Amino acid sequence: MIRLYTTTNDLMNHFFTTLRERSRETFSSLYVRNYRLYYIGQIISTSGTFMQTVAQAWLVLKLTNSGTALGITSALQYVPILILGPYGGVIADRISKRKILYFTQSLSGLLALILGVLVMTNLVQVWMVYILAFSLGLVTVFDNPTRQTFYMELVGPDHIRNAVTLYSTLVNLARIVGPAIAAALIAGFGLAPCFLINGISYVAVVIMLGFMHADELIVSPPLPRAKGQIVEGIKYILSTPVIGATLLMMAVVGTLTYEFQVSLPLIAQFTFKGDASSYALLTASMGFGAAFGGVFFASRKGIQPNKVITASLLFGLAVLTAAFMPTLLLTGLILVFVGITSINFSSLGNSLLQLESSPQMRGRVMSFWSIAFLGSTTLGGPLVGWFAEVAGARWGLAIGGIAALFAALLGTFTLRRVKTVKPESV
Repeated sequence: MIRLYTTTNDLMNHFFTTLRERSRETFSSLYVRNYRLYYIGQIISTSGTFMQTVAQAWLVLKLTNSGTALGITSALQYVPILILGPYGGVIADRISKRKILYFTQSLSGLLALILGVLVMTNLVQVWMVYILAFSLGLVTVFDNPTRQTFYMELVGPDHIRNAVTLYSTLVNLARIVGPAIAAALIAGFGLAPCFLINGISYVAVVIMLGFMHADELIVSPPLPRAKGQIVEGIKYILSTPVIGATLLMMAVVGTLTYEFQVSLPLIAQFTFKGDASSYALLTASMGFGAAFGGVFFASRKGIQPNKVITASLLFGLAVLTAAFMPTLLLTGLILVFVGITSINFSSLGNSLLQLESSPQMRGRVMSFWSIAFLGSTTLGGPLVGWFAEVAGARWGLAIGGIAALFAALLGTFTLRRVKTVKPESV
């Protein structure tokens, strides 16, 4: 009896020890004070961002009843990234990333407040939404490459995949919480509160940036001003096969697959005859899957190019399946798997690029990641919206699945011979 008790006790101790160790691996980046502060600020702000995403899509549909208009709005928000993205990367390499984020996060909050006031006063027209979307895109030109490379300064190369994955998990949890709050607010109070709350939420990010310890940041030496730095970045990408091939895959997927802000509201409204709550259900389902996938993948070690190929293949299959589900609930169920495969693909690609990039080039490389991930929406948004109007809303989603499968095929020919990735010190 005593031996059995001792054995059971040992098993329980081993179980809880293993659980603690696994938990520490899964959330390792959160043990870094500066990253933890940044994460707290983003929890608040990102939920507000997805509230605005739902409200803005529904506002455009309410004003125009047009999928093409929805695509134009999305495109205008990302066309500055497509055109000016490399310049944003140069600035991220030259200037303190923390200072840039103070500026960009404050401007993003101000733009959300302006849109909220316009909606609240019933003055809003679709051209105003277009202008504000374009203005937010200009801010994102500098904000996105800065945020992407700021992770490395917060946690260093050993924890970069964990930091990127945990942040992606946060984003997708916000994809659940934000739309759910937005649906309730829209039903009870209209669209304006979604924009106003989002604007105020950026205050949390600015406060947390102020609380960080500057001496704990792993800062790369700033890039001196010089001519030809954008061209230098392009040559570096073209001469580094892993970086170039990964960016090409993301460009294909970013253009046609990551157009959920266009395809999902169209499916909710035109395929299933739903409302803002239906769209929120689809968005939240994908967010739940991505959050679950993020926790699962956060503790995974090793970032190899062939894993990016597999992730793109699974992502494409999941999106294609979701496109042809017969009911809203079944579509939402499959979108859980879309979320899981999506976060795996994006976090692997992001981490791979940061680890392969030299510190002096990282901002410029990640600016092209922004172009491939966000700027490509400029081309894909209107195309997916138009295609959905012509062929049906389901095909607006299905074309994204086909694109991810094609990206996996591209990766098979360009990345399969690369076996390992060497983390580079900052």
